[in-house]
Amino acid sequence: MDTNAQEIVKSIWWHGVRAVQGSKAVETALRKHQVARPDQIIAVGKAASAMLAGAQAVFGPDSPALVVTKYGHSQALPGPVRVIEAAHPVPDENTLVAGVEMLKTVQHQPENAHLLFLVSGGASSLVELPEVGKSLHALQSENAHLLSEGLDIHAMNARRKELSQIKGGKLLSHFQGELVTTLAISDVEGDSLSVIGSGIGQAPEYHRFSFDPFIVASNAIARSACANHSAKLGLGVMTNSESLYSDVFELAAQIGPILRKAPPGVHIWGGEPTIVLPPDPGQGGRNQALALALAEQISGTFGLDILVAGTDGTDGPTDAAGAFVNGATWTEEAKRFQRLADSGHFLEERGALFKSGPTGTNVMDLLIALKS
Repeated sequence: MDTNAQEIVKSIWWHGVRAVQGSKAVETALRKHQVARPDQIIAVGKAASAMLAGAQAVFGPDSPALVVTKYGHSQALPGPVRVIEAAHPVPDENTLVAGVEMLKTVQHQPENAHLLFLVSGGASSLVELPEVGKSLHALQSENAHLLSEGLDIHAMNARRKELSQIKGGKLLSHFQGELVTTLAISDVEGDSLSVIGSGIGQAPEYHRFSFDPFIVASNAIARSACANHSAKLGLGVMTNSESLYSDVFELAAQIGPILRKAPPGVHIWGGEPTIVLPPDPGQGGRNQALALALAEQISGTFGLDILVAGTDGTDGPTDAAGAFVNGATWTEEAKRFQRLADSGHFLEERGALFKSGPTGTNVMDLLIALKS
């Protein structure tokens, strides 16, 4: 890949991600809506620590807080903060520990309490209290099955809510306080609070407390920032669309011809692709799989550079956010890696993986393509 083109594509992606970074999004929303000081804060998801930092920038460090996030995604924060790290995308023992602790925290709030609930993507796996009689092994098997079926997040989270004692508004049914303010970073199509984190921050249908929900960051905001930065670089934006909601191979077959025929400029897509996995998949995630499928579609095309990456900084169970590809990435050997769902190893061998580290946000995925 052209090093200069790679840096340009990467800078566009980072401008999108920084526009929806958790601390900035939360601080801005709290000040805009003049949210009152909370008595308790709960932050859950991959961006939980960053979101709590935004709350502390407004209220200071005195409010007690519970943070539940992915391993390696926490940060040191002042004040009475308890942090629980758990597994994603398949739950582990700490997922259940977090579920018990979160329920206790909600139940123990006094009658006049104000709870600030900060929710971001990943919460579906990171915290759970399964239905009575369901073991951790059964929960893990169910999640692994859902992930392998190529289902979209709406279908997966609908099933997760059925199996949970705390998802879909069930957690807040235990709140006896006065007010819940939920701020959410959306990682779902349509930005519905009932789907984000399987509805962990949603109020039950019938509730006695006041409920103020706000979506504070989304894929649309990230894509807008990408487009604005592209314009500042003097690059025309040819596409800005949130449509990455199909199977990775279907998407590649649609996007590849568009890019091959496109005039010079930047193309931006957002969303969350799906992929059907074999029984024993190799290394990679949906972004790496889509990148490699696109590499086949654009093979031999000169002057076309693409980055596909998750805005949270992770792609599936890997430490890569996604991958760079261009017209020279694809070889016939890649077909074998695709059959094994092992795109990560193929791309790693070619130095094509993109590793951003945890970003402090999660608004699904971004595809940035530069045609020169």
